[in-house]
Amino acid sequence: MQGGENIMVILSSPSGVGKTTITKKIQQKYLSFKISVSHTTRSPRSNEVDGVDYHFVTNEKFEKLIKDKKFYEYAKIFENYYGTLKKYVDDSIKKNDLLFDIDWQGTKQLSKFKNLKIIKIYLITSNKNELKNRLIKRNQNSNEEVEKRFNAFDEDIKHWNDYDYIIINNNLDVCFKQIENIIKLYKQKISISSQIIQ
Repeated sequence: MQGGENIMVILSSPSGVGKTTITKKIQQKYLSFKISVSHTTRSPRSNEVDGVDYHFVTNEKFEKLIKDKKFYEYAKIFENYYGTLKKYVDDSIKKNDLLFDIDWQGTKQLSKFKNLKIIKIYLITSNKNELKNRLIKRNQNSNEEVEKRFNAFDEDIKHWNDYDYIIINNNLDVCFKQIENIIKLYKQKISISSQIIQ
């Protein structure tokens, strides 16, 4: 996936649809892609590493970064803050394409920056019950958290219009292929338009 200017790909979805798995698959296959590492105030899960999965910070530190306008986007989700630092994005995009694993709130904020070349992709399951099954199966959340995430689905789907593509993830490989094709097309388009401008 060479040629053209570097791009940003946003992947959003309700919890449990598989966006983190797909994000990692893209990064493994395409070395040009780097995953944007968000700041968060939530506690790390047992398999998470600070600085790799997230930058884990205190509420105080996060709120100071908000006050100092250091974020391109941030949101409070299930009592915890998540945000993307401007400096990180501005430095990384010079050398890499960037992948964002963020929700609709962050997507809305990032979209305001017209200078950023962004593709917005929303992943969903075929139905709500399938989502609940996946949340229970992945076994990362308490029953109360599963309910909270499941109930957030109705709010999430109100924001589909903010995205360029909606993809149903019934099969991980098929879903990955669809996203791959979208990215390739977009990269080609940018490459052609930058040649015309020159």
